[in-house]
Amino acid sequence: MNLPLLNSVTAFVWAEADMLDHGEFAAWLDLWVPAGQYIVPIDPDTTDFDNTLNYANDNATMRRLRVERLTSGESVSTQPPARTVRSVSRLRVISQDGDTVTLRGAQDLRDFRKDRFHQHTADVTWTLVAHGDSWRIQRKVVRMINSVDTLSAVGYIF
Repeated sequence: MNLPLLNSVTAFVWAEADMLDHGEFAAWLDLWVPAGQYIVPIDPDTTDFDNTLNYANDNATMRRLRVERLTSGESVSTQPPARTVRSVSRLRVISQDGDTVTLRGAQDLRDFRKDRFHQHTADVTWTLVAHGDSWRIQRKVVRMINSVDTLSAVGYIF
């Protein structure tokens, strides 16, 4: 096990989670490579994201538009904004090929909005590319454990 690598990628995904919980969306957008993909599939077993229905399958333009919608104040599903706290754990490096690392972990996201708590648990896979002394996200796949169930209006990024 390469502990320095695991520590480095863990610090990166923890920072990403913190940015999302604190609404630092411009900084979050900067974490991505230009061709990066943010995917939240409905089918928990699919690997063909382009030919199946997804909650999200965002390229750079769609990520930017998603952030604009979240921060514009014009979307019913984002007003009032949800307060979120997410925990990322059980991180494991799945593969490393040169400057590219794929890791998998668990994410437990709790939100509070309109006097209600919601909890969303997911198995997340990040593909990261080395960028100087840090990383950039090439692909993030968030597999919700209840993805085939009805999700109420979700006004945030997983």
